[in-house]
Amino acid sequence: MTLLNAPEFDEQKENRKRNILVGSGALIAAIVLLTVAGFLLGHGWLFMNLPVEHRVSTLLSALQAQDYAKAYGIFYNDPNWQQHPDKYKDYPLPRFTEDFSTESDWKGPIATYHVDFSKRDATGTVVAATINGTTNLTLKYARSDGTISFFPFVLTRGL
Repeated sequence: MTLLNAPEFDEQKENRKRNILVGSGALIAAIVLLTVAGFLLGHGWLFMNLPVEHRVSTLLSALQAQDYAKAYGIFYNDPNWQQHPDKYKDYPLPRFTEDFSTESDWKGPIATYHVDFSKRDATGTVVAATINGTTNLTLKYARSDGTISFFPFVLTRGL
């Protein structure tokens, strides 16, 4: 093939190539931005911890509304816990209610809360929340069975 019989320039094909390249670059940039932003804001790579944070927020919302039976079901990931209360005899509902309704480590009943950030570990996700404006409450979501438990350490931001 010589220059005299070269194929004719196809503008549509070149536009399509350019659009695919620009779109691919924009998609890669968006994924990188979401990945880094999720990590820096404390919600996990690509915001993967948001479902767990929402679950903890639902628990804290039920506690704020003083619906302790519903919160207990969320805590143990068992909405039908009342049909078999002996299964949870180590931490019964009256004790759970007492922990969240009286003067406790987080300064009494939950009036306000804010889920701050979370971090994953090998078995689940640890979520840090601020209770009543000043007190930290750290809860752990177990990935294996979906239960929530108290976490003994204070979670801090950072690498």
